[in-house]
Amino acid sequence: MSVATGADIESICSKCGDVWHVVVAKVGEQIARVQCKECGAQHRYKAKDGKPAAKAAPRPRAAKVTKAPVERFERPQVAADLTRPTRDYRATERFEIGDRVEHPTFGQGVVEATPEPGKMTVFFAVGRKVLVHAKTDGGLTGLGKPRPFDHASKAGLGDAPVAVRRPADLDEPSGDEAEADPDADPDADESVDADADEN
Repeated sequence: MSVATGADIESICSKCGDVWHVVVAKVGEQIARVQCKECGAQHRYKAKDGKPAAKAAPRPRAAKVTKAPVERFERPQVAADLTRPTRDYRATERFEIGDRVEHPTFGQGVVEATPEPGKMTVFFAVGRKVLVHAKTDGGLTGLGKPRPFDHASKAGLGDAPVAVRRPADLDEPSGDEAEADPDADPDADESVDADADEN
């Protein structure tokens, strides 16, 4: 006798111990899950005598395919040129494909490629890195290292400070000329100029 989904059935609830349940799910003709009418809990179907329903035969699993172990890092694409010595990395030096490079952070590596001028791809034990090489000043000739200050020279020490004047200040009298006539009204010159402009 086959019971439909949603039909009442007798089963023992593991939560409240009640017997009446509703069929919730079926697999083929087998009842898989039921819901208790008293507490609302869902669980596997257990027959009235307390035994769980017969389980379907397990499906055969596909044979496990063993894969080759994955290397953490690949191998370099270019073999190192062992005829040349290992060189310390400096951004100003030029490197060729196959050169061995000793980097202060990444360790020893092999130059694999120079994709564009001034850049090179280097394979290190920690992975591939893009580094700068053959670096020049980039045409910025005026931004060199400043000259050191000559402390031995005594030029300028003990001399009176020199007033620096802007081109706009050249029309006005200097500080010495302004002090010579303290009674002169600076606004008076402007008012005379304004009267001359009106005529």
